[in-house]
Amino acid sequence: MAVQPEGTPCWADAMFSDLEGAKSFYGDVLGWTFAEASTEFGNYTEAYANGKAAAAVVPPMPGQEGLSQWCLYFASQDAAGTAARIRDHGGDVLMEPMRVGDFGTMCLARDPSGVVFGVWQAGTHEGFEVMAEPGGYVWAEVFTREPEKSDAFFPAVFSYRQRTMEHEEMDFRIYDLGDRTVLGRMQMTEEFPPEVPPYINVYFTVEDCDDAVAKATKLGGVLRFGPMDTPFGRFATLSDPQGANFSVIDITRTEGEMPELTDVS
Repeated sequence: MAVQPEGTPCWADAMFSDLEGAKSFYGDVLGWTFAEASTEFGNYTEAYANGKAAAAVVPPMPGQEGLSQWCLYFASQDAAGTAARIRDHGGDVLMEPMRVGDFGTMCLARDPSGVVFGVWQAGTHEGFEVMAEPGGYVWAEVFTREPEKSDAFFPAVFSYRQRTMEHEEMDFRIYDLGDRTVLGRMQMTEEFPPEVPPYINVYFTVEDCDDAVAKATKLGGVLRFGPMDTPFGRFATLSDPQGANFSVIDITRTEGEMPELTDVS
């Protein structure tokens, strides 16, 4: 796989206090299998869908115990340069660019509205080996209470073009890289409890949305929204038993017309 253009979502991982519990849950819900934990890199453990790298799980860093959430990483040709742009546009660098063996260089950051994300400069590990197939990443959305801050920040850092969805009941934009749509941005409404921080919601592909929801809830996951049919697929949003939010989507089951999108000048 070629190195992805700057700003392309290229990898996802999550910290779990109960790593074995997370492996069991996602193994059942998404069909993942797992590599041996890499003790050299803090027991970082890759997940595979049909033998292809799909994501990773890792124990929490000191002081982060009990805080589980998926982190989406954006491709960078120069992590140090991206970190500088993050600061220049009002974001915070939470972890300075750090070399991870020969795999690449990582950085953790936060946008001005509080959304945490990662930056990945690829070495031997280029990112997702499977996308838009069962068990693989397919889509993500920035969930923020201050959309104007995210809309100013992400396109400035990653050169996204913005388009807004014509919808009376929600404030939703998409971010494009060239002619490719790579990310959504949703305003969090009062339906989100105040204790839920802004975050990036990651979507994983499943063969049957309702079946994945049934498996997840049986194993202690919580259904937050859906299942719902859309022009993009049938999806549902869940929290896993350790509190990490994510969505599942069957992209083969679509319903309705694609929404109209307007360029943002």
